[in-house]
Amino acid sequence: MGSNPRHVLLICSLALVPLACGRDRDHVRIGGVVPLTGEAASFGLFGRRGFELAVEQWNVRGGVLGRPIKLVMADDKGDPAEGATVVTMLIKQHKVVGLVGLPMTKVALAGAPVAQSAGIPLVASSATHPKVTQVGDFIFRACLVDPFQGRMGAHFAYTDLKARKAACLFDLGNDYPKGIAEVFRTTFTRLGGEVVGFEGHASGNPDFRAALAKAIRASPDLIYAPDYYGDAALVVQQARELGFQGPLLGADGWDSVKLLELAGRHLDNSYFTTFFSHQDPRPEVRAFVQAYQARYGGIPDGHATMGYEAAIILLDGIRRAGTTDGPAVRDAIARTDLRLVTGRLTFDAQRNPVKPLVIMEFKGGRRTCRGTLAPVPGLAPE
Repeated sequence: MGSNPRHVLLICSLALVPLACGRDRDHVRIGGVVPLTGEAASFGLFGRRGFELAVEQWNVRGGVLGRPIKLVMADDKGDPAEGATVVTMLIKQHKVVGLVGLPMTKVALAGAPVAQSAGIPLVASSATHPKVTQVGDFIFRACLVDPFQGRMGAHFAYTDLKARKAACLFDLGNDYPKGIAEVFRTTFTRLGGEVVGFEGHASGNPDFRAALAKAIRASPDLIYAPDYYGDAALVVQQARELGFQGPLLGADGWDSVKLLELAGRHLDNSYFTTFFSHQDPRPEVRAFVQAYQARYGGIPDGHATMGYEAAIILLDGIRRAGTTDGPAVRDAIARTDLRLVTGRLTFDAQRNPVKPLVIMEFKGGRRTCRGTLAPVPGLAPE
C-alpha cells in the first residue's frame, strides 16, 4: 500500500487499536466492514481501498462538519455471525456515526439489523439482494439491486440488440441468477418479446448441452445466461459448439478477467451488464482511475468503486445533515442527488440507488466498454 504525504490519512484498525478510536472526540468516526480475511478477502481489499481513498480526499478538503474523518476498519471474515459482532463493536465501543461496506449479502443481512436497531446509517457497498435494504430505513446501498439488472438487461436485449425471441439459462441452485432470469423473462415479455426457453441447470454440472440444445431448437435471437463467470464461460463455449451464433447476454456475475481467459473468442457477440468499467471514457471515471492508480498502483474493480461511492454517500449525507445525529443523516441520505463515478445517483423509496448500468461487450477477442445504459422510466429499481 502506497502513501502520499499530501494526504491526511486517518485510519485505525480494530485489530491493532481497539480503544483509541473510541476515546478520540476530535474526529468524525465512520466504520468500514469488509472481509479482510477468508475466501472473499479480495472483495475486502478493494472495498477498503475505496473507503480509504474517499476519506483521504475528503480530509484533504477539510473533512466533514469542520472535523477530520477517521475510518475504523473491521474484518467480517465473510461470516454473518462475525459481521454482526464487529458491527456491534464499531457502534458500541468505537462510537461510529455511520457504516459502509458489508459487501456480501449474507453478511449484510446479519449486520444490517444491528445498525438499524442502533439508528446508525449503513450504506452497503456491494450487497445486491433486495432483502438488504428491506431490513429498515437506516439501510442504503451503493450498488444496483439484482432485479434492476434483469429489467435493464431485458430492455437492452429488446431495444438495442433488437431481440424478439429469447431463451434463459441459469443455475437452479443459486438465487442470484435464478432471480435475475425471472425478472428478465417478465420484463422482456412485457416489452413485447417472447421467452421461448427458460431452462435451469443443476449446480456444479459442467455440461449444459442438453438444456442449450432444447433452447436453441426454439430459434431464439438471444440467450440470457446470468450465471457466475465459471459457468458462463462453459455456457458460451457450448452454445457456440452447438451452432448458436446469436448474442449471449449476462449480468455482473460475468465481471471477471477470468471469463475471457476461459472462453476466449467464443465470447464474441456477447454482452453483460455491470456497475463499473475502468474503460468508461467519462471524465468522472478517468479522474477516479487516475487517483486510484496514484494511490495503489493498479486498476480499481467494482468493489473498490462501490466502496468509494458508499463512503461518499455517507459523508455527503453527514455534510448536508449538518450533524452526526443518526435520523438526520438517514433523512439526508434518502434525499441524495450526487454525480458519482458511476453516474448520477438518487435513491428510490426502498433506498436502492437509481443510476446507470454499464454495458460490456466482447468483440475481436477483447472485452470493451460499449457504454452506459441510463435508468428507463418504469424499469427503475423497485
